[in-house]
Amino acid sequence: MMNMQQMMKQAQKLQKQMEKSQAELAATEFTGVSAQELVSVRFTGDKKLVAIDFKPEVVDSDDVETLQEMTIQAVNQALTKIDEKTQKTLGAFAGKLPF
Repeated sequence: MMNMQQMMKQAQKLQKQMEKSQAELAATEFTGVSAQELVSVRFTGDKKLVAIDFKPEVVDSDDVETLQEMTIQAVNQALTKIDEKTQKTLGAFAGKLPF
């Protein structure tokens, strides 16, 4: 059985590894795209929007709804990718806690 000092050292080590992983995740860019890749968005891993790109053929002043729907689709896809990567990266630390 681990003593308290060993547990604290292990917890501190895991905390530093987790902070490093969080920083790496925040620096990673994630892209989401709509159907036919007419709209694409880029986010950082900490969910900050970096860019939205529209292909010219999707911009139609008579059909703003399609542009809105495709933008939402792209944003949601990128956010889902971030959530999945966050869970995979940081969820791994849960099993390593010494207590």
